[in-house]
Amino acid sequence: MIKDVSCFKENALPAKASFIPYGNETEIAERKSSLRVSLDGLWKFAYVKNYNLAVKDFYKKEYCTGSWDSITVPANMQMEGYDIPQYANVQYPWDGVQAVSHTEVPEEFNPVGMYVKMLDISEKAQDKDIIITFEGVESAFALWVNGEYVGYAGDSFTATSFDLTKFVQAGLNKIAVMVFKWNIGSWCEDQDFFRFSGIYRSVYVDVLPKTRINDFTVKTILDDTFKNAELKIEGLLQGKGKLVTELSYKGESILIDERELSEKINLSFAVNEPRLWSAEKPELYDLRFKIIDENGNITEVVNERVGFRKIEIKDKIMLLNGKRVVFNGVNRHDFSSVYGRAITGEEIETDIITMKRNNINAVRTSHYPNTEYLYELCDEYGLYVIAENNLESHGTWDARGVHGEDYSLPKDHMEWEPMMLDRATSTYNRDKNRTSVIIWSLGNESFGGKVIYSMAELFRKLDDTRLVHYEGVFHDRSYDASTDIESRMYPPVTEIREFLKEFPTRPFILCEYTHAMGNSNGAMHKYIEYTEEEPRAQGGFIWDYIDQSIYKKDRYGTEFQAYGGDFGDRPNDGNFSGNGIAIGPERAESPKMQEVKFNYQGIKLFVSEGKVRIKNKYLFTNTSEFDVYEILYRDGKEYAKEMISTDVEPLSEKVYELPIVLPELEGEFVAEVSVRLKKCTNYAKKGHEIAFGQAVVKKAETEYFKKISQGNEKYNYMYASSMENAEVKPYSGKLEFVPGDYNLGVKGEYFSVLFSKMYGGLVSYKLRGVELLKSRPLPNFWRAPIDNDRGFGMQMEYGKWKLAGDYSKCIDVKVNDNSNKAGTERYVEVVYTYVLGMAGMGECLVSYKVFEDGFVKTTLSYETKEENFDMPEFGMMFKTDADFDHLTWYGAGLSETYEDRRSGAKIGLFSNKVEDNIAPYLVPQECGHKVNVRFAKVTDRKGRGLLFVSEKQADPTLGESKAAENSVVTDRYMGFSALPFTPNQLEEATHPNELPKPQFTVIRADLMQMGIAGDDSWGSRPHKEYHIKNNQKLEFSFWFKGI
Repeated sequence: MIKDVSCFKENALPAKASFIPYGNETEIAERKSSLRVSLDGLWKFAYVKNYNLAVKDFYKKEYCTGSWDSITVPANMQMEGYDIPQYANVQYPWDGVQAVSHTEVPEEFNPVGMYVKMLDISEKAQDKDIIITFEGVESAFALWVNGEYVGYAGDSFTATSFDLTKFVQAGLNKIAVMVFKWNIGSWCEDQDFFRFSGIYRSVYVDVLPKTRINDFTVKTILDDTFKNAELKIEGLLQGKGKLVTELSYKGESILIDERELSEKINLSFAVNEPRLWSAEKPELYDLRFKIIDENGNITEVVNERVGFRKIEIKDKIMLLNGKRVVFNGVNRHDFSSVYGRAITGEEIETDIITMKRNNINAVRTSHYPNTEYLYELCDEYGLYVIAENNLESHGTWDARGVHGEDYSLPKDHMEWEPMMLDRATSTYNRDKNRTSVIIWSLGNESFGGKVIYSMAELFRKLDDTRLVHYEGVFHDRSYDASTDIESRMYPPVTEIREFLKEFPTRPFILCEYTHAMGNSNGAMHKYIEYTEEEPRAQGGFIWDYIDQSIYKKDRYGTEFQAYGGDFGDRPNDGNFSGNGIAIGPERAESPKMQEVKFNYQGIKLFVSEGKVRIKNKYLFTNTSEFDVYEILYRDGKEYAKEMISTDVEPLSEKVYELPIVLPELEGEFVAEVSVRLKKCTNYAKKGHEIAFGQAVVKKAETEYFKKISQGNEKYNYMYASSMENAEVKPYSGKLEFVPGDYNLGVKGEYFSVLFSKMYGGLVSYKLRGVELLKSRPLPNFWRAPIDNDRGFGMQMEYGKWKLAGDYSKCIDVKVNDNSNKAGTERYVEVVYTYVLGMAGMGECLVSYKVFEDGFVKTTLSYETKEENFDMPEFGMMFKTDADFDHLTWYGAGLSETYEDRRSGAKIGLFSNKVEDNIAPYLVPQECGHKVNVRFAKVTDRKGRGLLFVSEKQADPTLGESKAAENSVVTDRYMGFSALPFTPNQLEEATHPNELPKPQFTVIRADLMQMGIAGDDSWGSRPHKEYHIKNNQKLEFSFWFKGI
């Protein structure tokens, strides 16, 4: 049976809408139905590695399973200790292990799980229909009741129901299920995910009256004015009696209809001035059906949440309620680090709330129907859904170069058409009444052909109120009408422009873009800005929402997040499962989310001195519905705050005067305009920020930053004012040069610096006799490769820069003793010349100027050679004691920022622990970087340590590097990071638990680090403007001192 492509369902009931039948109206409020019994919980279970080893008569009534193990339902077998999780992307999990063509199924290893549950049915249920539903079983299962065969289903991701009425009896009944890991349909379930099996979604039994609703379809039809609507209801019912239909809004009845029951009903009601549903305003009505039998008894009540909305294409543009919609979207797998595919309702709601809080307005259910609860929450919270059908055969069409194009499935193999149409029918029927679903997607990465076109036509036949999407048309246009929307994956904006010229007839989306693997999502703002430039470009869906990783312990009991290969799974695709903008374990926001939230803002704010231009991108929301504030910051601290009254209509813009007058005070002032929720919502409290804009309205010089950054802020409360322009100041101290045969010393009143002529570098900086350095600072040109770096082979091309820094050698030392001079000319300068650690790469200079106040001005310079390519980083690396584990910085924050991922940052004064800057990417890599840093302190808990202050830097990109047009992060100050590990240590580890115990705090100050890229993770480089230009002299200056 599992090998037969024509056998995908047997004796299953027709697919229907997902709804809960209630015994009365009181049960609805409690969401507890007397007509539904959950079978979730413990089942008896046995596991074997293939069908030939299965207990063939386990389903019989007399077979005793008392000695069997118990397993939780819902759960994946592999998450319960049976078999192992296996992560594979394109390749099939059996490839190279078992010789199997796509007309066959693996036999030698194809695990089988046998489940048994006892069901107690009372005498009162004898006049009821008993319907069992399996919401998700991976990948196929056969069902027996009381020893009799009931049926079979082979679709992992949609619900299957069976009528058990004739199989059950009063008393105990034996439910037996045999689950197969793979069936013939698994060739079309080659999604990029962990490969699991088992009963992983809920199982329940409905005990239904003979007079009831079996299925219903709701459609809301709006006219062109969107003022008048038709509510259309088609239903399948049984029994005799009456049907009462009521539509209400927040308890207020809109219409009531009562009529005699019939097997089929077609209802139509006019609704005037309906409140329209959108992601911005998810207005929902209650549609209630009450079934009354011939005796006047209520037998069943069903309540459906219904929204009025219209999705259509006009003039090559997708319109939602008449307005051009842009999808600020994300792809989402059903996945849990704890439960695998058996994700909980709490985890799903956490995802939805996090999306809403970060301005995400759309979800693509990649690449199968997600758990039903997700769609219900999208209705309630307001998220547009591309509901994707269960289809991906990437491994067949990717291998067509070897086997020929005909190897692709389902293509034109018409024997696969019934199975694929059944999947489409199941997808449609389950979620047809979900308001949030506005587009049906046929599947993912399955090439093209006649079968897929038939699926598109089926969706259109079933549903004339939604659109159809299929990206595969880009690869195979033999059936171009398989999609209503042009769709692509991962092209850069430059390529999209050319593509839309070639294909000018349909709207365009990126069903996958800005691949979020590890430290990624660079240059995302370009895609967003293009949606404002090109009307047909209507947004995209980030790949993807959450890392697919699983809790595991190493041999020492340390817990870590495991990925492909960590379970002994072969073949596998390693950490390619780690593509989330949310972190797997706690479903928390990753550092990348800061950029996503900013780029997806519905309101853009262009702040300048005294003014703000507000561009309202929302379709249906006036800015008056939010609280808008101007906040003025002085040196990163709030100085003043005033509310701004705004009234910017949707899809329009206005300029407003800022209410706060810039004071005549020294310092750097940043004006911020913040848009916040005016009242609490279901996803955030009042005051949650949904958009912001900043501008530096008054700048300060390096000397000012040096002055304000030296104090210990723990004691600032003791002073009524600063020492600005004070007539009495502390004595800055002496400056003494101490020449030696092997070393050069510089002493101040409270500090001393020692330079080595023998070892070539600054080897000591002491403050109050305490050593602050653990090793000599050295030039650094390397970063720990990120996943995107590995994707384009960065180590091979740029690896010489690692050697250039690691194996540099000092060849000359020069001294300039100005200790006897006065003022700013009083310093001792030591200049080291290093030959870089690769032949032909030249020399760099490091100059240290020690001043009487303890500051050391450090300058790194290098004459680039064009043939040496650009470098990953240009800066200096320090090591201090690991006790210096507190970081404070004034610059871009709060999350890490990079040359091409800095738009979402604010300029402010931030602080955290050094260890907090290690981002929880699945594979350790470059992380924790901050751009535009004016000054930074790395200290112990007492506030003692090192201070770094940036000079205003020359632009190493020669002016080409740009952030988003409304970003504040534009000036060129130093980049900075403080981590517990060196780049080499990060690079050598494949999991965080492999990193050594921290011995140092590793500080890197840089002129620039090249961008992190993210158009894709398998070849795309940082855009050219986010590289250090290699045809210029590079010079980087900053100051440091002990504090």
